[in-house]
Amino acid sequence: MADVDVVVAGAGFSGIYAVYALREAGLTVRAFEAGDGIGGTWFWNSYPGARCDVESKDYSYSFSPELEQEWSWSERYPAQPEILRYLHHVADRFGLWPYIQLNTRVTSASWDSAAGEWTVTTDAGAAVTARYFVSAVGALSQFQVPALPGLEEFEGPWYHTSRWPKEGVDFTGKRVGLVGTGSTGIQIAPEIAAVADQLYVFQRTANFAVPNRNRPWEAAEWSAFKSRYRDYRAEARESFLGVPVPGTGRPVLSEPLEDVQRLFMARWKAGGGMPFLGAYTDVLVSEPANDVVAEFMRDRIRETVTDPAVAELLCPRGYPVGAKRLCQSDDYYAMFNRDNVTLVDIRSAPIESVYPGGVKTAADSYELDALVFATGFDALTGAQLAIDTRGVNEATLGDAWAAGARTYLGIGVPAFPNMFLITGPGSPAVFSNVVLSIEQHVEWVRDCIVWLRDHGHATIEATVAAQDAWMSHVTEVANGTLFPRADSWYVGANIPGKPRVFTSYLGGCGPYRAKCDAVAAAGYEGFAVS
Repeated sequence: MADVDVVVAGAGFSGIYAVYALREAGLTVRAFEAGDGIGGTWFWNSYPGARCDVESKDYSYSFSPELEQEWSWSERYPAQPEILRYLHHVADRFGLWPYIQLNTRVTSASWDSAAGEWTVTTDAGAAVTARYFVSAVGALSQFQVPALPGLEEFEGPWYHTSRWPKEGVDFTGKRVGLVGTGSTGIQIAPEIAAVADQLYVFQRTANFAVPNRNRPWEAAEWSAFKSRYRDYRAEARESFLGVPVPGTGRPVLSEPLEDVQRLFMARWKAGGGMPFLGAYTDVLVSEPANDVVAEFMRDRIRETVTDPAVAELLCPRGYPVGAKRLCQSDDYYAMFNRDNVTLVDIRSAPIESVYPGGVKTAADSYELDALVFATGFDALTGAQLAIDTRGVNEATLGDAWAAGARTYLGIGVPAFPNMFLITGPGSPAVFSNVVLSIEQHVEWVRDCIVWLRDHGHATIEATVAAQDAWMSHVTEVANGTLFPRADSWYVGANIPGKPRVFTSYLGGCGPYRAKCDAVAAAGYEGFAVS
Protein backbone atom coordinates (compact mmCIF):
# COMPACT_ATOMS: atom_id res chain seq x y z
CA MET A 1 0.00 0.00 0.00
CA ALA A 2 1.34 3.45 -0.96
CA ASP A 3 2.58 5.76 1.79
CA VAL A 4 0.34 8.60 0.58
CA ASP A 5 -2.20 9.20 -2.13
CA VAL A 6 -0.27 12.05 -3.76
CA VAL A 7 3.31 13.34 -3.75
CA VAL A 8 3.69 16.94 -4.91
CA ALA A 9 7.05 18.30 -6.11
CA GLY A 10 7.38 22.00 -5.33
CA ALA A 11 5.81 24.50 -2.94
CA GLY A 12 5.30 27.64 -4.95
CA PHE A 13 1.84 28.89 -5.95
CA SER A 14 1.19 25.52 -7.67
CA GLY A 15 2.38 23.23 -4.90
CA ILE A 16 0.73 25.22 -2.13
CA TYR A 17 -2.65 25.14 -3.82
CA ALA A 18 -2.25 21.48 -4.77
CA VAL A 19 -1.69 20.57 -1.10
CA TYR A 20 -4.78 22.54 -0.09
CA ALA A 21 -7.09 21.27 -2.84
CA LEU A 22 -6.08 17.62 -2.63
CA ARG A 23 -6.39 17.53 1.15
CA GLU A 24 -9.81 19.18 0.95
CA ALA A 25 -10.81 16.29 -1.32
CA GLY A 26 -9.89 13.80 1.40
CA LEU A 27 -6.57 12.69 -0.06
CA THR A 28 -3.32 12.22 1.84
CA VAL A 29 -0.59 14.48 0.48
CA ARG A 30 3.09 15.15 0.99
CA ALA A 31 4.88 18.00 -0.77
CA PHE A 32 8.64 18.34 -1.10
CA GLU A 33 10.30 21.73 -1.59
CA ALA A 34 13.99 22.21 -2.35
CA GLY A 35 14.19 25.61 -0.67
CA ASP A 36 14.16 26.35 3.02
CA GLY A 37 10.95 28.32 2.53
CA ILE A 38 7.78 28.17 0.46
CA GLY A 39 7.09 30.47 -2.48
CA GLY A 40 8.81 28.88 -5.46
CA THR A 41 10.02 31.57 -7.82
CA TRP A 42 9.14 34.22 -5.23
CA PHE A 43 11.35 32.49 -2.67
CA TRP A 44 14.37 32.16 -4.95
CA ASN A 45 14.12 35.46 -6.85
CA SER A 46 14.73 37.94 -4.05
CA TYR A 47 16.96 40.31 -6.03
CA PRO A 48 16.50 44.09 -5.64
CA GLY A 49 13.59 45.30 -7.73
CA ALA A 50 11.89 41.90 -8.03
CA ARG A 51 8.24 42.65 -8.74
CA CYS A 52 5.33 40.92 -10.42
CA ASP A 53 4.17 42.24 -13.79
CA VAL A 54 0.57 41.16 -13.19
CA GLU A 55 -1.55 43.36 -10.94
CA SER A 56 -1.91 42.14 -7.36
CA LYS A 57 -5.70 41.94 -7.58
CA ASP A 58 -5.20 39.27 -10.26
CA TYR A 59 -1.98 37.65 -9.04
CA SER A 60 -3.64 35.96 -6.08
CA TYR A 61 -5.77 32.92 -5.34
CA SER A 62 -9.46 33.04 -6.13
CA PHE A 63 -10.53 29.76 -4.49
CA SER A 64 -11.49 31.38 -1.18
CA PRO A 65 -13.78 34.43 -1.05
CA GLU A 66 -12.84 34.81 2.61
CA LEU A 67 -9.14 34.98 1.72
CA GLU A 68 -9.89 37.61 -0.90
CA GLN A 69 -11.71 39.77 1.60
CA GLU A 70 -9.26 39.51 4.48
CA TRP A 71 -6.06 40.15 2.50
CA SER A 72 -5.31 43.64 1.21
CA TRP A 73 -2.48 44.30 -1.22
CA SER A 74 -0.49 47.48 -0.69
CA GLU A 75 0.52 48.12 -4.32
CA ARG A 76 -0.78 47.77 -7.83
CA TYR A 77 2.18 45.56 -8.79
CA PRO A 78 3.36 43.61 -5.75
CA ALA A 79 7.03 43.32 -4.85
CA GLN A 80 8.65 39.99 -3.99
CA PRO A 81 8.56 40.41 -0.18
CA GLU A 82 4.81 41.10 -0.18
CA ILE A 83 4.04 38.12 -2.42
CA LEU A 84 6.04 35.92 -0.06
CA ARG A 85 4.13 37.28 2.94
CA TYR A 86 0.89 36.50 1.14
CA LEU A 87 1.88 32.89 0.51
CA HIS A 88 2.93 32.48 4.14
CA HIS A 89 -0.45 33.85 5.16
CA VAL A 90 -2.17 31.27 2.94
CA ALA A 91 -0.12 28.42 4.42
CA ASP A 92 -0.86 29.65 7.94
CA ARG A 93 -4.55 30.25 7.39
CA PHE A 94 -5.24 26.84 5.86
CA GLY A 95 -2.85 24.84 8.02
CA LEU A 96 -0.65 23.59 5.19
CA TRP A 97 2.75 23.53 6.89
CA PRO A 98 2.58 19.95 8.25
CA TYR A 99 2.24 18.61 4.70
CA ILE A 100 5.19 20.50 3.18
CA GLN A 101 8.73 19.24 3.73
CA LEU A 102 11.32 21.98 3.13
CA ASN A 103 15.01 21.61 2.25
CA THR A 104 14.11 18.48 0.31
CA ARG A 105 14.62 18.21 -3.43
CA VAL A 106 12.88 15.52 -5.48
CA THR A 107 15.62 13.82 -7.49
CA SER A 108 13.73 10.94 -9.11
CA ALA A 109 10.27 9.51 -9.63
CA SER A 110 9.71 5.96 -10.93
CA TRP A 111 6.47 4.26 -11.91
CA ASP A 112 5.90 0.68 -10.75
CA SER A 113 3.36 -0.88 -13.11
CA ALA A 114 2.86 -3.98 -10.98
CA ALA A 115 2.12 -2.00 -7.82
CA GLY A 116 0.36 0.84 -9.63
CA GLU A 117 2.27 3.51 -7.75
CA TRP A 118 5.11 6.00 -7.93
CA THR A 119 8.30 5.85 -5.89
CA VAL A 120 9.58 9.37 -5.32
CA THR A 121 13.15 9.76 -4.07
CA THR A 122 14.67 12.88 -2.52
CA ASP A 123 18.19 14.23 -2.23
CA ALA A 124 18.27 12.94 1.35
CA GLY A 125 17.92 9.40 -0.02
CA ALA A 126 14.42 8.92 1.37
CA ALA A 127 11.82 7.20 -0.81
CA VAL A 128 8.06 7.72 -0.61
CA THR A 129 5.43 5.78 -2.52
CA ALA A 130 2.28 7.39 -3.86
CA ARG A 131 -0.55 6.50 -6.19
CA TYR A 132 -0.20 9.85 -7.94
CA PHE A 133 2.72 12.15 -8.68
CA VAL A 134 2.02 15.86 -9.23
CA SER A 135 4.90 17.89 -10.64
CA ALA A 136 4.43 21.50 -9.55
CA VAL A 137 8.03 22.60 -10.15
CA GLY A 138 7.19 25.68 -12.23
CA ALA A 139 7.98 26.88 -15.73
CA LEU A 140 10.68 29.34 -14.65
CA SER A 141 12.68 27.49 -12.02
CA GLN A 142 15.81 25.96 -13.54
CA PHE A 143 18.15 28.95 -13.76
CA GLN A 144 21.13 29.04 -16.11
CA VAL A 145 24.51 30.77 -16.08
CA PRO A 146 26.28 31.30 -19.42
CA ALA A 147 29.44 29.26 -19.94
CA LEU A 148 31.89 32.17 -20.07
CA PRO A 149 35.58 31.18 -20.28
CA GLY A 150 37.47 32.30 -17.18
CA LEU A 151 34.46 32.87 -14.93
CA GLU A 152 36.00 30.65 -12.26
CA GLU A 153 39.05 32.95 -12.22
CA PHE A 154 37.08 36.14 -11.54
CA GLU A 155 38.39 37.64 -8.29
CA GLY A 156 35.20 39.46 -7.32
CA PRO A 157 31.86 37.93 -6.30
CA TRP A 158 29.32 36.99 -8.94
CA TYR A 159 25.60 36.42 -8.47
CA HIS A 160 22.65 35.00 -10.37
CA THR A 161 19.42 36.86 -9.79
CA SER A 162 17.59 33.59 -9.12
CA ARG A 163 19.87 32.70 -6.21
CA TRP A 164 20.26 36.09 -4.59
CA PRO A 165 21.83 36.06 -1.11
CA LYS A 166 19.08 36.43 1.49
CA GLU A 167 21.23 38.90 3.41
CA GLY A 168 21.39 41.11 0.32
CA VAL A 169 24.35 42.59 -1.54
CA ASP A 170 25.87 46.05 -1.08
CA PHE A 171 27.10 47.46 -4.39
CA THR A 172 27.90 50.89 -2.96
CA GLY A 173 30.95 52.32 -4.68
CA LYS A 174 31.45 49.17 -6.78
CA ARG A 175 32.03 48.69 -10.49
CA VAL A 176 29.35 46.20 -11.48
CA GLY A 177 28.76 44.29 -14.69
CA LEU A 178 25.21 43.15 -15.48
CA VAL A 179 24.74 40.40 -18.09
CA GLY A 180 21.16 40.00 -19.31
CA THR A 181 18.55 42.58 -20.29
CA GLY A 182 15.32 40.61 -20.14
CA SER A 183 12.60 41.18 -17.57
CA THR A 184 14.85 40.52 -14.56
CA GLY A 185 17.76 42.58 -15.88
CA ILE A 186 15.44 45.50 -16.55
CA GLN A 187 14.13 45.30 -12.98
CA ILE A 188 17.47 45.04 -11.19
CA ALA A 189 19.54 47.46 -13.29
CA PRO A 190 18.10 50.72 -11.87
CA GLU A 191 18.51 49.36 -8.33
CA ILE A 192 22.21 48.70 -8.90
CA ALA A 193 22.75 51.99 -10.75
CA ALA A 194 21.37 53.94 -7.79
CA VAL A 195 24.26 52.85 -5.53
CA ALA A 196 27.11 51.57 -7.71
CA ASP A 197 30.09 53.66 -8.72
CA GLN A 198 29.72 52.32 -12.24
CA LEU A 199 27.25 49.94 -13.89
CA TYR A 200 28.07 48.28 -17.21
CA VAL A 201 24.98 46.76 -18.84
CA PHE A 202 26.05 44.06 -21.30
CA GLN A 203 23.25 43.87 -23.85
CA ARG A 204 22.98 41.27 -26.60
CA THR A 205 19.30 41.82 -27.39
CA ALA A 206 17.37 45.00 -26.71
CA ASN A 207 13.96 44.37 -25.17
CA PHE A 208 10.67 46.20 -25.29
CA ALA A 209 9.54 47.56 -21.94
CA VAL A 210 6.37 49.42 -21.02
CA PRO A 211 5.91 51.54 -17.90
CA ASN A 212 4.09 49.83 -15.05
CA ARG A 213 3.12 53.08 -13.25
CA ASN A 214 3.17 51.28 -9.96
CA ARG A 215 1.45 53.00 -7.04
CA PRO A 216 -0.15 52.19 -3.70
CA TRP A 217 -3.75 51.07 -3.72
CA GLU A 218 -6.04 53.64 -2.13
CA ALA A 219 -8.18 52.23 0.67
CA ALA A 220 -11.48 53.32 -0.89
CA GLU A 221 -10.44 52.01 -4.29
CA TRP A 222 -9.47 48.62 -2.85
CA SER A 223 -12.65 48.37 -0.81
CA ALA A 224 -14.77 49.11 -3.87
CA PHE A 225 -12.94 46.48 -5.87
CA LYS A 226 -13.41 43.85 -3.15
CA SER A 227 -17.15 44.39 -3.32
CA ARG A 228 -17.18 42.98 -6.86
CA TYR A 229 -14.31 40.50 -6.59
CA ARG A 230 -16.46 37.43 -7.32
CA ASP A 231 -17.85 38.87 -10.54
CA TYR A 232 -14.39 39.97 -11.58
CA ARG A 233 -12.95 36.50 -11.01
CA ALA A 234 -15.72 34.92 -13.10
CA GLU A 235 -14.90 37.28 -15.94
CA ALA A 236 -11.17 36.54 -15.58
CA ARG A 237 -11.72 32.78 -15.86
CA GLU A 238 -13.35 33.18 -19.26
CA SER A 239 -10.94 35.82 -20.57
CA PHE A 240 -8.11 35.33 -23.03
CA LEU A 241 -5.22 36.20 -20.70
CA GLY A 242 -6.77 35.32 -17.37
CA VAL A 243 -7.08 39.06 -16.77
CA PRO A 244 -10.04 41.04 -18.11
CA VAL A 245 -8.46 43.55 -20.51
CA PRO A 246 -10.70 46.08 -22.25
CA GLY A 247 -9.86 46.29 -25.94
CA THR A 248 -11.27 48.12 -28.91
CA GLY A 249 -12.35 44.91 -30.62
CA ARG A 250 -10.88 46.35 -33.81
CA PRO A 251 -7.61 45.85 -35.72
CA VAL A 252 -4.89 48.49 -35.70
CA LEU A 253 -4.92 48.68 -39.46
CA SER A 254 -8.60 49.67 -39.56
CA GLU A 255 -7.98 52.82 -37.51
CA PRO A 256 -6.59 56.23 -38.48
CA LEU A 257 -2.97 56.38 -37.32
CA GLU A 258 -3.57 59.40 -35.12
CA ASP A 259 -6.33 57.50 -33.25
CA VAL A 260 -4.05 54.51 -32.77
CA GLN A 261 -1.28 56.75 -31.45
CA ARG A 262 -3.70 58.48 -29.08
CA LEU A 263 -4.93 55.18 -27.62
CA PHE A 264 -1.43 53.74 -27.21
CA MET A 265 -0.27 56.93 -25.53
CA ALA A 266 -3.16 56.71 -23.08
CA ARG A 267 -2.26 53.11 -22.26
CA TRP A 268 1.43 53.98 -22.06
CA LYS A 269 0.60 56.61 -19.45
CA ALA A 270 -1.66 54.19 -17.57
CA GLY A 271 1.00 51.46 -17.54
CA GLY A 272 0.95 47.68 -17.77
CA GLY A 273 1.80 45.16 -20.45
CA MET A 274 -1.46 43.27 -20.86
CA PRO A 275 -3.59 46.39 -21.45
CA PHE A 276 -1.00 47.59 -23.96
CA LEU A 277 -0.87 44.45 -26.10
CA GLY A 278 -4.60 43.87 -25.74
CA ALA A 279 -5.63 47.23 -27.15
CA TYR A 280 -6.26 45.91 -30.68
CA THR A 281 -7.09 42.51 -32.12
CA ASP A 282 -4.26 42.22 -34.65
CA VAL A 283 -1.15 43.31 -32.70
CA LEU A 284 0.10 39.75 -32.18
CA VAL A 285 -1.00 38.26 -35.50
CA SER A 286 -0.26 40.92 -38.12
CA GLU A 287 3.29 42.08 -38.84
CA PRO A 288 2.22 45.48 -40.27
CA ALA A 289 0.05 46.09 -37.20
CA ASN A 290 2.84 45.00 -34.89
CA ASP A 291 5.23 47.36 -36.66
CA VAL A 292 2.99 50.30 -35.75
CA VAL A 293 3.19 49.36 -32.05
CA ALA A 294 6.93 48.65 -32.19
CA GLU A 295 7.70 52.02 -33.73
CA PHE A 296 5.52 53.76 -31.16
CA MET A 297 7.57 52.11 -28.42
CA ARG A 298 10.88 52.93 -30.09
CA ASP A 299 9.80 56.57 -30.24
CA ARG A 300 9.23 56.50 -26.47
CA ILE A 301 12.78 55.22 -25.99
CA ARG A 302 14.22 57.93 -28.23
CA GLU A 303 12.40 60.69 -26.37
CA THR A 304 13.61 59.33 -23.00
CA VAL A 305 17.30 58.57 -23.65
CA THR A 306 19.30 61.73 -24.29
CA ASP A 307 22.21 60.11 -26.19
CA PRO A 308 20.85 59.25 -29.67
CA ALA A 309 23.41 56.47 -30.21
CA VAL A 310 22.52 54.81 -26.91
CA ALA A 311 18.82 55.24 -27.65
CA GLU A 312 19.15 53.41 -30.96
CA LEU A 313 21.02 50.54 -29.31
CA LEU A 314 18.16 50.26 -26.82
CA CYS A 315 15.55 50.18 -29.60
CA PRO A 316 14.54 46.54 -30.16
CA ARG A 317 14.64 45.31 -33.75
CA GLY A 318 14.45 42.03 -35.57
CA TYR A 319 11.47 40.52 -33.75
CA PRO A 320 7.84 41.48 -33.13
CA VAL A 321 6.87 43.34 -29.97
CA GLY A 322 5.33 40.81 -27.59
CA ALA A 323 7.03 37.80 -29.19
CA LYS A 324 9.58 38.04 -26.40
CA ARG A 325 8.22 38.59 -22.93
CA LEU A 326 7.12 42.21 -22.69
CA CYS A 327 9.02 43.82 -19.81
CA GLN A 328 7.84 46.54 -17.43
CA SER A 329 9.79 49.38 -15.84
CA ASP A 330 9.21 53.02 -15.06
CA ASP A 331 12.89 53.95 -14.99
CA TYR A 332 14.99 51.49 -17.02
CA TYR A 333 15.44 53.63 -20.13
CA ALA A 334 15.94 56.86 -18.16
CA MET A 335 18.67 55.09 -16.18
CA PHE A 336 20.94 55.33 -19.23
CA ASN A 337 21.02 59.12 -18.80
CA ARG A 338 23.05 58.64 -15.62
CA ASP A 339 26.79 59.32 -15.81
CA ASN A 340 27.58 56.07 -14.00
CA VAL A 341 25.75 53.77 -16.45
CA THR A 342 27.32 52.44 -19.65
CA LEU A 343 25.54 50.31 -22.25
CA VAL A 344 27.85 47.71 -23.78
CA ASP A 345 26.70 46.23 -27.08
CA ILE A 346 27.74 42.57 -27.04
CA ARG A 347 25.92 41.70 -30.23
CA SER A 348 28.48 43.57 -32.31
CA ALA A 349 31.34 42.76 -29.92
CA PRO A 350 30.51 39.59 -27.92
CA ILE A 351 31.95 38.74 -24.52
CA GLU A 352 35.08 36.67 -25.12
CA SER A 353 36.10 35.86 -21.57
CA VAL A 354 36.12 36.77 -17.92
CA TYR A 355 39.49 37.56 -16.39
CA PRO A 356 40.38 38.07 -12.71
CA GLY A 357 39.67 41.80 -12.87
CA GLY A 358 36.71 41.99 -15.22
CA VAL A 359 35.17 41.12 -18.58
CA LYS A 360 36.76 41.19 -22.02
CA THR A 361 34.66 41.67 -25.16
CA ALA A 362 35.79 41.57 -28.77
CA ALA A 363 36.14 45.36 -28.63
CA ASP A 364 37.29 46.29 -25.11
CA SER A 365 37.92 45.27 -21.51
CA TYR A 366 35.88 46.35 -18.47
CA GLU A 367 37.33 46.42 -14.97
CA LEU A 368 34.75 45.09 -12.51
CA ASP A 369 34.37 44.48 -8.80
CA ALA A 370 31.27 42.29 -9.14
CA LEU A 371 29.24 40.46 -11.80
CA VAL A 372 25.49 39.91 -11.91
CA PHE A 373 23.83 37.42 -14.23
CA ALA A 374 20.19 38.06 -15.11
CA THR A 375 20.32 35.30 -17.71
CA GLY A 376 17.04 33.58 -17.04
CA PHE A 377 15.91 30.00 -17.06
CA ASP A 378 15.71 26.75 -18.94
CA ALA A 379 12.02 27.53 -19.22
CA LEU A 380 9.03 25.21 -19.39
CA THR A 381 11.04 21.96 -19.34
CA GLY A 382 14.24 22.52 -17.34
CA ALA A 383 12.83 21.91 -13.87
CA GLN A 384 10.73 18.98 -15.08
CA LEU A 385 13.77 17.28 -16.64
CA ALA A 386 15.93 17.96 -13.58
CA ILE A 387 13.94 15.14 -11.95
CA ASP A 388 14.87 11.69 -13.25
CA THR A 389 11.30 10.70 -14.12
CA ARG A 390 10.71 7.16 -15.40
CA GLY A 391 7.39 5.79 -16.54
CA VAL A 392 6.23 2.51 -18.09
CA ASN A 393 9.12 0.14 -18.88
CA GLU A 394 11.60 2.69 -17.48
CA ALA A 395 10.78 5.19 -20.25
CA THR A 396 12.36 8.53 -19.32
CA LEU A 397 10.76 11.92 -19.64
CA GLY A 398 14.05 13.18 -21.12
CA ASP A 399 13.77 10.69 -23.98
CA ALA A 400 10.09 11.48 -24.48
CA TRP A 401 10.95 15.17 -24.85
CA ALA A 402 14.23 14.78 -26.72
CA ALA A 403 12.83 16.57 -29.78
CA GLY A 404 10.81 19.06 -27.72
CA ALA A 405 8.21 18.81 -24.98
CA ARG A 406 4.96 17.04 -25.82
CA THR A 407 1.93 16.65 -23.56
CA TYR A 408 -1.80 16.26 -23.66
CA LEU A 409 -3.33 19.54 -22.47
CA GLY A 410 -0.08 20.40 -20.68
CA ILE A 411 -1.20 17.94 -17.99
CA GLY A 412 -0.52 14.34 -19.02
CA VAL A 413 2.23 12.48 -20.89
CA PRO A 414 1.84 9.04 -22.52
CA ALA A 415 3.77 6.24 -20.75
CA PHE A 416 3.62 8.18 -17.45
CA PRO A 417 0.42 6.99 -15.74
CA ASN A 418 -0.97 8.85 -12.74
CA MET A 419 1.47 11.71 -13.29
CA PHE A 420 0.11 15.22 -13.66
CA LEU A 421 1.98 18.39 -14.65
CA ILE A 422 0.78 21.71 -13.29
CA THR A 423 0.99 24.40 -16.01
CA GLY A 424 3.21 22.20 -18.14
CA PRO A 425 4.26 22.64 -21.78
CA GLY A 426 1.17 22.63 -23.98
CA SER A 427 -0.84 24.79 -21.57
CA PRO A 428 -1.39 28.57 -21.76
CA ALA A 429 0.37 29.17 -18.43
CA VAL A 430 3.24 31.48 -19.43
CA PHE A 431 0.89 33.56 -21.59
CA SER A 432 -1.64 34.15 -18.86
CA ASN A 433 -2.17 35.28 -15.32
CA VAL A 434 -0.38 32.15 -14.14
CA VAL A 435 -2.11 31.99 -10.74
CA LEU A 436 -5.46 31.60 -12.47
CA SER A 437 -3.95 28.93 -14.75
CA ILE A 438 -2.49 27.14 -11.71
CA GLU A 439 -5.89 27.05 -10.01
CA GLN A 440 -7.55 25.68 -13.12
CA HIS A 441 -4.96 22.91 -13.48
CA VAL A 442 -4.93 21.93 -9.82
CA GLU A 443 -8.73 21.78 -9.69
CA TRP A 444 -8.84 19.69 -12.87
CA VAL A 445 -6.26 17.26 -11.43
CA ARG A 446 -8.10 17.09 -8.10
CA ASP A 447 -11.42 16.36 -9.80
CA CYS A 448 -9.78 13.74 -12.00
CA ILE A 449 -8.28 11.88 -9.02
CA VAL A 450 -11.60 12.03 -7.16
CA TRP A 451 -13.39 10.69 -10.26
CA LEU A 452 -10.91 7.82 -10.51
CA ARG A 453 -11.41 7.03 -6.83
CA ASP A 454 -15.19 7.18 -7.00
CA HIS A 455 -15.32 4.98 -10.11
CA GLY A 456 -12.87 2.41 -8.79
CA HIS A 457 -10.17 3.10 -11.38
CA ALA A 458 -6.50 2.57 -10.59
CA THR A 459 -4.65 4.42 -13.36
CA ILE A 460 -5.05 7.14 -15.95
CA GLU A 461 -2.63 7.82 -18.80
CA ALA A 462 -2.69 10.20 -21.76
CA THR A 463 -2.84 8.43 -25.12
CA VAL A 464 -0.34 9.07 -27.89
CA ALA A 465 -3.12 9.93 -30.32
CA ALA A 466 -4.58 12.55 -27.99
CA GLN A 467 -1.15 14.04 -27.32
CA ASP A 468 -0.34 14.22 -31.02
CA ALA A 469 -3.65 15.87 -31.85
CA TRP A 470 -3.27 18.38 -29.03
CA MET A 471 0.30 19.36 -29.90
CA SER A 472 -0.69 19.73 -33.57
CA HIS A 473 -3.38 22.14 -32.44
CA VAL A 474 -0.90 24.01 -30.21
CA THR A 475 1.46 24.38 -33.18
CA GLU A 476 -1.30 25.43 -35.56
CA VAL A 477 -2.50 28.15 -33.20
CA ALA A 478 1.06 29.38 -32.57
CA ASN A 479 1.83 29.54 -36.29
CA GLY A 480 -1.14 31.85 -36.74
CA THR A 481 0.63 34.40 -34.53
CA LEU A 482 3.92 36.28 -34.52
CA PHE A 483 5.30 34.52 -31.42
CA PRO A 484 7.40 31.84 -33.17
CA ARG A 485 9.29 34.56 -35.08
CA ALA A 486 11.46 35.52 -32.10
CA ASP A 487 14.47 33.71 -30.65
CA SER A 488 13.01 33.67 -27.16
CA TRP A 489 12.88 31.42 -24.11
CA TYR A 490 9.40 30.52 -25.32
CA VAL A 491 11.14 28.37 -27.97
CA GLY A 492 14.21 27.49 -25.89
CA ALA A 493 16.55 29.75 -27.87
CA ASN A 494 18.38 30.84 -24.71
CA ILE A 495 19.62 27.30 -23.95
CA PRO A 496 22.42 25.94 -26.18
CA GLY A 497 21.39 22.70 -27.84
CA LYS A 498 17.76 22.82 -26.73
CA PRO A 499 15.24 21.90 -29.47
CA ARG A 500 13.56 25.05 -30.75
CA VAL A 501 9.89 24.18 -30.44
CA PHE A 502 7.02 26.46 -29.52
CA THR A 503 5.10 24.45 -26.95
CA SER A 504 2.77 26.91 -25.22
CA TYR A 505 -0.93 27.19 -26.03
CA LEU A 506 -1.97 30.57 -27.41
CA GLY A 507 -5.67 29.88 -27.75
CA GLY A 508 -6.53 31.71 -24.54
CA CYS A 509 -7.44 30.79 -20.96
CA GLY A 510 -11.20 30.71 -21.50
CA PRO A 511 -11.15 28.40 -24.55
CA TYR A 512 -8.51 26.20 -22.91
CA ARG A 513 -10.63 25.83 -19.77
CA ALA A 514 -13.60 24.87 -21.93
CA LYS A 515 -11.52 22.18 -23.68
CA CYS A 516 -10.33 20.72 -20.36
CA ASP A 517 -13.88 20.73 -19.00
CA ALA A 518 -15.14 18.95 -22.13
CA VAL A 519 -12.44 16.28 -21.78
CA ALA A 520 -13.50 15.63 -18.18
CA ALA A 521 -17.21 15.63 -19.03
CA ALA A 522 -16.57 12.96 -21.67
CA GLY A 523 -15.07 10.59 -19.10
CA TYR A 524 -11.54 11.97 -19.56
CA GLU A 525 -11.49 11.61 -23.31
CA GLY A 526 -7.96 11.15 -24.65
CA PHE A 527 -6.83 9.33 -21.53
CA ALA A 528 -6.67 5.55 -21.10
CA VAL A 529 -8.28 4.55 -17.79
CA SER A 530 -7.88 1.15 -16.17
